[in-house]
Amino acid sequence: MYIAFGEVPVVMLTTLFGWEGTLTQMAWFFTKAALLTFAGAIAATLVTWFTFLPSFLFILAGGPQVESTHNELIFTAPLTAITAAVVGVILNLACFFGYHVLWPKGFEGRLDWPSLLIALVAGIALLRFKRGVIEVLTGCGLIGLGVHLTS
Repeated sequence: MYIAFGEVPVVMLTTLFGWEGTLTQMAWFFTKAALLTFAGAIAATLVTWFTFLPSFLFILAGGPQVESTHNELIFTAPLTAITAAVVGVILNLACFFGYHVLWPKGFEGRLDWPSLLIALVAGIALLRFKRGVIEVLTGCGLIGLGVHLTS
């Protein structure tokens, strides 16, 4: 039986946790999403180009215009409101994910102490010790995997 290299993690997760396992289903979902959104690796460059091209054009064409209106209230007030809205959305997502990670069965269930400790260690590593985000994410992922496999 031929298995493509990209399918190896899904096969491994299915072997470890079964087809209905959470990690297996997440891997399968994102595998399908990657195939549908990029249409495979042949089209990845083209899709990436057209995904980011409009942003770069807006920045290059609109950047000088935005800078020239820097101290005019008619332009800065809406941008301030948009910034506040974005911060609100980010805070809402942080609360949503925090709730679902720390109380996976709702507030009626118990607090997931390992997740709370991992989050605290991550915060300390980022803020106090100025560690890199990728380094902290990798460490937290490995710790979380270790906790999951030993429980």
